[in-house]
Amino acid sequence: MKKQSTFLAVFLSAMVALAGCGSSTTSSPAAAPAAPAASDNTFKVGLEAGYAPFNWTQMDDSNGGVKIDGNAEYAGGYDVEIAKKIAKGLGKELVIVKTEWDGLVPALTSGKIDAIIAGMSPTAERKQTIDFSDNYYKSNLVMVVKKGGKYEGATSIQDFKGAKVTAQLNTFHYSVINQIEGVSQEPAMDNFPAMRVALESGMIDGYVSERPEAVSASSANPNFAMVEFKDGFKTSEDDTAIAVGVQKGSELTGKINEILKGISEEERTSIMDAAIKNQPAAK
Repeated sequence: MKKQSTFLAVFLSAMVALAGCGSSTTSSPAAAPAAPAASDNTFKVGLEAGYAPFNWTQMDDSNGGVKIDGNAEYAGGYDVEIAKKIAKGLGKELVIVKTEWDGLVPALTSGKIDAIIAGMSPTAERKQTIDFSDNYYKSNLVMVVKKGGKYEGATSIQDFKGAKVTAQLNTFHYSVINQIEGVSQEPAMDNFPAMRVALESGMIDGYVSERPEAVSASSANPNFAMVEFKDGFKTSEDDTAIAVGVQKGSELTGKINEILKGISEEERTSIMDAAIKNQPAAK
């Protein structure tokens, strides 16, 4: 009996020990709530990292590049510098989420990102879905063409009659092409690198862009030229402005506006000049 009692005692002790192990295993998820606190200290910004000088992809942290979330690459450019200032003003860690242009608004509305800082214009159509901050840049529309070609000396958009012209998909840039009488409006393209390749190969005669991107393109490729117009595209102020996109009713709007007020026009110009200078030649 004594041996049985001893065995029973050992058996019960072992069960208690096992129960203890089991309880510590099942209780571990209780530590999970700490995760949201960490994420609350981040400012997740979406951009395509392919619209130099506003944003681009690079391989290291040179010239202030920021690591792209879940990626070995880095993002740089005007938008990244503005995002840094906003994140600092919010007291949060900047996280760059590389996202295709068409996926930016869905990423914002789904909560995957906190803001869009991607050279995006606060158009009336977009304002139906998301809110925007005050403008952080304003630019004019121009055309990028082949240097030495028949369109380099154009002074009016009507000089592009019969030309093969395109712009980026789902941008107002593409919607203004039909202001050119007799133009051959080619299918819209996904991104600016693709349009540069199409221009280089002769698939198109030109593409519509904002001035900083055109300066960037002509600086990166000596075969390209930027055409500015005396008689240009008719656009609204919102079309040529650039602002931060946030969720509808977000408290970030007011906070971001306060931070943007602290960035002077001179500083914004300086940041853009540096972005144009530092852009990767291949982009």
